[in-house]
Amino acid sequence: MYINFMNEDNKNIYISSWLLLITFLIVLMIVVGGLTRLTDSGLSITKWQLFSGFIPPIDNADWINYFNLYKEIPEYKLQNFTMTLAEFKVIFWWEWAHRFLGRLIGICFLLPLIYFTIKLGFKNLKNLYLIFFLICFQGFIGWYMVSSGLVDRVDVSHYRLALHLLIAFIILSLILWNYFKLKNIDLSHRKLNFYLPLIFLILIFFQIAFGAFVSGMDAGTIYNTWPLMGNSYFPDDNQLTNIFTINAFNDPSLVQFFHRNLAYVILFYYLFLLYKIYRYNLSRYSVQINVIGILLLIQIVLGIFTLLYGAQIYLASMHQISSIFLVIASLYFLYLSSNTN
Repeated sequence: MYINFMNEDNKNIYISSWLLLITFLIVLMIVVGGLTRLTDSGLSITKWQLFSGFIPPIDNADWINYFNLYKEIPEYKLQNFTMTLAEFKVIFWWEWAHRFLGRLIGICFLLPLIYFTIKLGFKNLKNLYLIFFLICFQGFIGWYMVSSGLVDRVDVSHYRLALHLLIAFIILSLILWNYFKLKNIDLSHRKLNFYLPLIFLILIFFQIAFGAFVSGMDAGTIYNTWPLMGNSYFPDDNQLTNIFTINAFNDPSLVQFFHRNLAYVILFYYLFLLYKIYRYNLSRYSVQINVIGILLLIQIVLGIFTLLYGAQIYLASMHQISSIFLVIASLYFLYLSSNTN
């Protein structure tokens, strides 16, 4: 998906600058969203108020009202029943900031989109309208995720959490793809087979989903050893045959097992790509594949330390942040193998 604009540099500059701003906001949104999950703040606001939710509590009566609503859900009754109003305010601000960024992204995308549509016409911007639809859909999925933790459980569904995170990365990728297109990057070089970097990016997206499973199930707080899980390669509280059942994705130890081993698969696949590039002297990819290698190494090391230290917030957040840069680098790697010009 890309924008087929007329060849007018000034318009490309305006559009690309706008897309870069949206990229920054989405990256910030993912980071804040991750911290909201890691601080167990995501259920602190139990109502979805699209417009009035822009305004945070302004007096003590508002705070007490929000706190009383929070007291009605299982997370408070079963887990946080000793929480004070001051402690509630901390988790409230994380969730409020996350929702505020979502609204801000929507506004910062829609208003320039309307302006550019007037100037350039809908036909030249139709792909961006699909992205705007995904942004709106993401807001719905966010509430769909939160609602899963308001009735019968003390946390949100890890499936919905993974869906929410994956859509954020899909939106980020689509925006960056359009940005790359506007930069008129030279693609006349000898290319790597497009499907090879595509498979790499898909593997990373699967790993992000498993990372969301690990986070949503607090699976990073168990088996805090590496390279073994406790005393063996396979978790000793499970049987190997269990990995072939649908319930495997609801088992914290198996989810962690999948997350660990998919990282090894990605590493070996990266080495395969590295071999292909240097074996066939595809020099245009040299810098990019080396950057990806560095980011992949950082991501793996951060993942190991996150595990060894029981998913401490600062390590888990850095692990998630590094995944954003890995996705961006891998997406650009894929773009270099495309024929979009």
